[in-house]
Amino acid sequence: MKLKVVKSGIVACSIAALVTGGTAPAFAKAKQLSDKSVRVLMQYAWTLVPGKFTTPTGTVIITDKTKPKKAMVPMDTAREAIRVGRLTAHAQICGLDEEQVANYQTFMRLQRTKEKWTPQQLLFINQLHLFTVMWLSGNARLVATGDDKTPKVEPSKKPARKTCNKDQRKKVLDTIVKYLKANPPPKKSNAALPVKSGLQKTADGKKKN
Repeated sequence: MKLKVVKSGIVACSIAALVTGGTAPAFAKAKQLSDKSVRVLMQYAWTLVPGKFTTPTGTVIITDKTKPKKAMVPMDTAREAIRVGRLTAHAQICGLDEEQVANYQTFMRLQRTKEKWTPQQLLFINQLHLFTVMWLSGNARLVATGDDKTPKVEPSKKPARKTCNKDQRKKVLDTIVKYLKANPPPKKSNAALPVKSGLQKTADGKKKN
């Protein structure tokens, strides 16, 4: 995949598709993003990939920023990262902290267990998910840089506060629970699991006995 300078018009359309396709009441039935929109979002995620990254286990991942093609993943995988990122973002907006973490961890575990990605590709998948969450939760902004005013992703100085109502919260909760149940970790896996009580919340945030 060759990365090109993103034009402002394409940026606007792609970001709009990400937002309108992922609003809390309708994200589960949202239409798939076009390939063009996915490619644009992949380009933004690429800007968030560091040249050197140290994992929590101490493994150092070196990514050649002059060769993005080596870290790219197929369109279907990128689209899935964005879809799951939408859900993670809505969980964050709705105050479903445990489910937010479980949703992300489950997705990344599934990618790791495929044993088909290089460390650089896994890092890119992670950053694509991250960019989706940052944008939908209002924690990222696009800043024009350089002579050609190429948009660059930066953390928002004043993140927009977003909320969801009781019905939206329930829809997000139900969708994440369904996703987790459909993708349980192996019995002998040490993968982090959501706290059980966190999955027993009602739509208003109260826990069942």
